[in-house]
Parts: sequence; C-alpha cells; structure tokens
Amino acid sequence: MRVNSSVALAHHWLVGVRGGEKVLEQFCRLFPSVPIATLVKDEGKWPDWLRQHEVSTSILQRFPGSARRYKALLPFFPFAVGQTLRAARGAKLVLSTDASVIKGLRVPKGAMHVCYCHSPPRYLWEMQDTYIKQSGDLGTIGRLVFKLVTPYVRRFDQKAAQRVDHFIANSEFVAQRIRRCYGRESTVIYPPVAVQDFRYQEQKEDFYLVVSELVPYKRIDIAIEAFNRSGKRLLVIGDGSERARLESIAKDNIEFLGRQPFASLVDHYARARAFIFPGIEDFGITPLEAQASGTPVIAYGEGGALETVVENETGVFFRKQNAVSLLEAIETLEETESARSPALCRINAERFSEERFREELDRFLKEKASGGLA
Repeated sequence: MRVNSSVALAHHWLVGVRGGEKVLEQFCRLFPSVPIATLVKDEGKWPDWLRQHEVSTSILQRFPGSARRYKALLPFFPFAVGQTLRAARGAKLVLSTDASVIKGLRVPKGAMHVCYCHSPPRYLWEMQDTYIKQSGDLGTIGRLVFKLVTPYVRRFDQKAAQRVDHFIANSEFVAQRIRRCYGRESTVIYPPVAVQDFRYQEQKEDFYLVVSELVPYKRIDIAIEAFNRSGKRLLVIGDGSERARLESIAKDNIEFLGRQPFASLVDHYARARAFIFPGIEDFGITPLEAQASGTPVIAYGEGGALETVVENETGVFFRKQNAVSLLEAIETLEETESARSPALCRINAERFSEERFREELDRFLKEKASGGLA
C-alpha cells in the first residue's frame, strides 16, 4: 500500500523491539510515514523504520522514568488512553496492535478500528500474581494498589473491546481468549517471522538451546531441572528477574549467556541440536526462529506452539509441564529421526514469512473497507 493520510496506527508502548514491535514494523511497511499513537516511548531504543513516523504519546510520558517503569503506572492506563490519547484526526482507518489497553484510545467519528490483538492482557484477566512478581519496583503499597485497581482497568479493557470494529488474533489460541474475555469473534493472521534473517544449517552440535526472557511464567525452571538430571549441555540466552535464582540451581552443564547480539543469536539457533520451549505462549516467535534455522523444537503441548510446531516432523511435545515429561520428549526426539528434519523445519517456518503476513493483512483490510483504503 502507498502512503495514506487516512490511516493511523496505535501501539501499546514503544520502549524496545520485541515481537509486538515486529508486527508494528509490518504495519509501517504497508503504511509508510503515517502517525502512531502510544502510551509511552523511548526514542533511544528505536530502529530506523520507526523514526520515519510521527509518534504521539499519552500524559504518562510526562512521568519521570515512564519508559522504564510504565508497568507501575497501570492504575493510570484507562485515563491516559481514554482521555489523553487520540488517533490522528481525519483517519478513516485506525489500526492498533495491542497487548494491553491501547484499543481504548479515541478514534475519529466514522473511522473503522481494527485491532491486531496479541492477547487480552493476562495481568488483567488471569495472571495477576505473575505480573506483580515481574514488577519488582511496585513495592508493597504498589502491589496493594495494583490489586485494588485491576477490576477497574479490566472493565475499561472490556468496554474498549466492544468499540473495536474488527479483531485480528495472532493465533487460534488467542482467538479463543478474545471470545472468552471479550465475547468477540476474530480472524487469525499469524505474526511475521523474518525467515530470511536466520541461517539454515543441517549439521548440528551437541547442545540444546533456550532463548527467553527469564521470568516466572516462561517456566525455564523446568528446563533447568531436566538438564540438571540429564547432564546434557544446555545454553540459555536471555535475562530477567529469574536469572539469579536459575543460575543458583543450575549445574555446570548449563551455561547462561545473558542477552546476545542478533548475530550470536542466529549462530546459536543454527548450531543447536534442538530448541527447548517449556512455557505457554499465546503464539511464540522463538520456536519459528529456531525452525527457520533448521533446528527442531521440544515444546510444552499447549498454547501457540501447537500451531507452529508440526509434531514428529519439526519437533515433539511434552504433555505434562514438568521435568520428567520434558526428559521423555528429549529422548523421543533423539530416537526419532523423522521428528528432527532440518528441511521440514525450514519449510514450516516459511509459512509464517513477513511477505505472507503483509499479504494477508492487506487482503483483510481491503475486504473490510470494501476497497476504500487501498
């Protein structure tokens, strides 16, 4: 699509580049230079493609350290989004990408609002305790306030969802959650994977790999326990609030590499014997990045992994979220040659390419707008 002044974008926050921002990047490729609304921003962490857009922020941007401590500002999200943030005037299409409550921003009268939903926010609907654990800077009073205001913020999110014209879900798993939380139907368009950025390699080395934020709900502790028992080599790329605890219980066969530059990440994906994915994710980009590298995945059999890993072709699942079940899956993968085909891994990953994402999104928008936004 060409530059279109009748289109406006919205994204929950712009403080780094992770999976959600990779979706936003594809929006920006479809709609170059259109304005973006967001809760808070940190321009020092922006890639070049984002700097081509005018970005407006909510009143939360005025809070000292807001780009770092935005999670602690949750009680103010409804006011900030609903009262101080507006999609660009004159927009006929507002396209939001949301894992929080940005879907509640004000849109011009008559504009069509399409929300690409990564997930109804788990910290509002079903993972409050985990969120509090990950937000260590909340303090005792902050945790109490958080629990008190959660019902209020959840009501705002539910009402905002009713004003969205069309939902896009990033997986069937999320589509079910949208139906359960919001009572809304959605169309699934899987997120983009930059397949071309990963090095396909058939020859593997004798180590397993985890790439993850080291936070409680990722369940990296299961991998640590399993590899403590097996003695097999495990490399862990990533950082987070759980790192110190995980390092303290890990044996010498497990190495923590911290955050790595992209080139190092690509190299480890390509050389790993298999990728370990023990958590439940709404979608999960990392298993597809591994498969793009020709590396099979050993994943817990729930959530988005069921839609991205082909059992006994590009990896295997373990059915109980514990170390014993993971060890059994590792043994199955090692003994089943057909479950670890590098070629099939790459072919499967290519189904989720960036080009495919843009084509599906473009087609969806044109259908909903009857061609008026092309």
